Amino acid sequence: MVLIATAGTLPAQVRPTPAQAQALLSERPELVNQLRQRIVTSGMNAEQVRSRLRAEGYPENLLDAYLPGATTTPAVAGDDVFAAVKSLGIVDDGELSVIRNLQVGFLNPSPPVRDDAQAEDDSASLVVFGLNLFRSSTNEFAPTLDGPVDPDYRLGPGDQLVLILTGQVELAHTLEVTREGFIVIPQVGQLNVANLTLTQLEDLLYQRLPASYSGVRRGASAPTHFSVTVSRLRAIQVYVTGDVLRPGSYRLSSAGTVLTALYAAGGPTENGTMREVVVRRGSRIVTSLDVYDYLLRGDNSKDLRLENGDLIFVATHGPRVRMSGQVLRPATYELRPGESLRDALDVAGGFRATAATRRIQVQRIVPGDERTADGSDRILIDVPGTGTSSADFPALPMEAGDVVKVFPVAARVRDAISVSGNVWVPGTHALSTGMTLSDALRAAGGLKSDTYLGQVLVSRLKADSTREQLRATLRDSTGAVVDDFRLVEDDEIRVFSLTEFRPERHVAIGGSVRSGGRYPWREGMTLRDLILMAGGLREGAYLNEAEIARLPVDRSNGATAVTVRVALDSSYLAEYVPGVPYSGAPGVTGAAFRSTPEVALMPYDNVLILEQPDWQLARTVVLSGEVKFPGRYALKSKTERLRDVIERAGGLTGEADAQAAFFARRPSSVAFAATAATEPAARIRVGVDLSKALSRPSSDDNFLLIDGDSLNVPFRRATVEVRGAVNAPTAVVVDKGKSLSHYIRAAGGRSINGDRKRAYVVQPNGKIESRHRILWLFVNEPEPRAGATVVVPVKAEDTSGRDRATTAALIAQTLASLAAVAALLRR
Repeated sequence: MVLIATAGTLPAQVRPTPAQAQALLSERPELVNQLRQRIVTSGMNAEQVRSRLRAEGYPENLLDAYLPGATTTPAVAGDDVFAAVKSLGIVDDGELSVIRNLQVGFLNPSPPVRDDAQAEDDSASLVVFGLNLFRSSTNEFAPTLDGPVDPDYRLGPGDQLVLILTGQVELAHTLEVTREGFIVIPQVGQLNVANLTLTQLEDLLYQRLPASYSGVRRGASAPTHFSVTVSRLRAIQVYVTGDVLRPGSYRLSSAGTVLTALYAAGGPTENGTMREVVVRRGSRIVTSLDVYDYLLRGDNSKDLRLENGDLIFVATHGPRVRMSGQVLRPATYELRPGESLRDALDVAGGFRATAATRRIQVQRIVPGDERTADGSDRILIDVPGTGTSSADFPALPMEAGDVVKVFPVAARVRDAISVSGNVWVPGTHALSTGMTLSDALRAAGGLKSDTYLGQVLVSRLKADSTREQLRATLRDSTGAVVDDFRLVEDDEIRVFSLTEFRPERHVAIGGSVRSGGRYPWREGMTLRDLILMAGGLREGAYLNEAEIARLPVDRSNGATAVTVRVALDSSYLAEYVPGVPYSGAPGVTGAAFRSTPEVALMPYDNVLILEQPDWQLARTVVLSGEVKFPGRYALKSKTERLRDVIERAGGLTGEADAQAAFFARRPSSVAFAATAATEPAARIRVGVDLSKALSRPSSDDNFLLIDGDSLNVPFRRATVEVRGAVNAPTAVVVDKGKSLSHYIRAAGGRSINGDRKRAYVVQPNGKIESRHRILWLFVNEPEPRAGATVVVPVKAEDTSGRDRATTAALIAQTLASLAAVAALLRR
């Protein structure tokens, strides 16, 4: 064996980012579970854990997230958590090192990345074998509460028996074992049964029953037979002490065993033994149970049935070793004194098929008296093996704290080559003796029909781990190779397809189609094919011709495209039925119905489907309010005006206020168009004098209507609303002939920050009028009409004084600087 001295130091704790912490908790919950399990199996309840933390100077709630029943998800464990757990004495240095290494190795990208299987094995090796048996909720060890029981069951006070006689006598008796240990059978008398087995009781009954029932005797020919069973078991009191999760006194069924009591007490703690559970009966030891016999071999021969007053004692555990890597059951195992590496491998289930059995590595803590210098606390022991079982390794004695590592076999696959690319079965293939390149291509299923024959590349691994490039030419698509050669291990073969070298050719279509855009070009593709791929033509498509922009043959004069016009007809419509005249496209000339030849497309053609001139869907406007027939009206022509539509609606009602008409139009600017995209009902108000539009057709207010216009004519109102920076915003009864100032005074006058000079009127028809001077002498104020709104804006902040002060300070600072410079120059 080989001894390698190493330093047993912990890596520096890495502080994770919040994102790394979240990933750690979601992808590696075993880190949290390891700490939680150590606390659960320590035997301390939540209050005891908090009390210990307070005594050690830590926050008492530091480990609350790791306690049983915790609902909060703990964060990534930091230095304080690790130190606190260690201070509680529930982990040793080795276990703490592994837990921290798992966390640091996950968060720090610099160490080599380990596969998930190895990380899982390392985590599993921290779990003490067998403890989970007693932590799960199960009735596996619950004893029977009523009969029947086995023939070796010993009777005692509190048991209830049933005696049944059949044959010449038909009787049934329920018999209670009294506190003094006897039963009373009618016509037979008292029988002392305490501490008798059922077999012994049956012998006693064969002696006593014939005196009262002459037909009772042994044998199948007896006139009278009997049977006796236990119908209810007595309860016994036992005591479980030592390193168990819940020590104390327990009432069990008299059929209970050592495992029954151990399970009731929660099993051993993290510090308790499972190899020597002692049962005392009075002053003597009646049995010593090795739980491993039950767990590993299914042997419960020493699982003694308990009696009243028995004491089960669990001492502290013996030497423990951690088995990790390629064993069937990675875990921490307790060994008996004198057990060796072979025994440790056996309790761990032996090797996996993926284990490398040439050597096993043991990490050992050096005894204190053998540590020669700082950093020599641990050593590595390489144990060579000669076979695939534990018997093929030396019987190396195990010591407490040993960590046994069984390594996996190498990931490299020998005698293999790989074939990729344009073959039918790409992948890894076995390298046979004398295999050539053509053999490998046949093993890969052969070549596909579009294979590039000019060159096949073979990448070969050299002795120094670099690769060299080999190549070969294919004779034909059968896989025959010109100047064929032999392959060697790890050769990588790449076969190319002609398709790989072809550009992604496309065509494009736009205009009056449903789904314009770019589509792959295919040889033989026609214009009709492309229109179908684009979802067909839209309503209003021009069916006489289309335009195709095509790459020029001659680019000498800087030409980038040439355009051609191609004929269309009604057969390009989805509604077209061959042989039936089509009349579903208004405005289509007769030329559209002639049969036109198919138009073949070239790569990168750009097709434009034109739209019929002046074609559009019906345009509508909305009239509402005080018109005789309000509603949505379709415009009959592009020259229809406001007055025309109102006349079609029957004119205004007698209550209509033409001066307050509200006209709105969809905005056409880019900014408003962007708003309209998210708010379809977006409109802007247009000031209009409806009275002029109705009385004078040539008036500018009688403008042309467009799609989406709307007009609302309200009823006559008698008030003017005053709002803005006034003392009492209100509605004032209209006083004909009064100007803007009258209504401001009626609203309490302007407020202290009101700007009367900038006051304006929004007339009921939407037009805005403001105060203005005439020849700089007279101020002309607008007259609000009924339904108008007077607005007094807030004064703009006056910054002129502040600006003057800032300028004066700057000038003063500049003059002071110049004076200082002049003084320096005079020196």
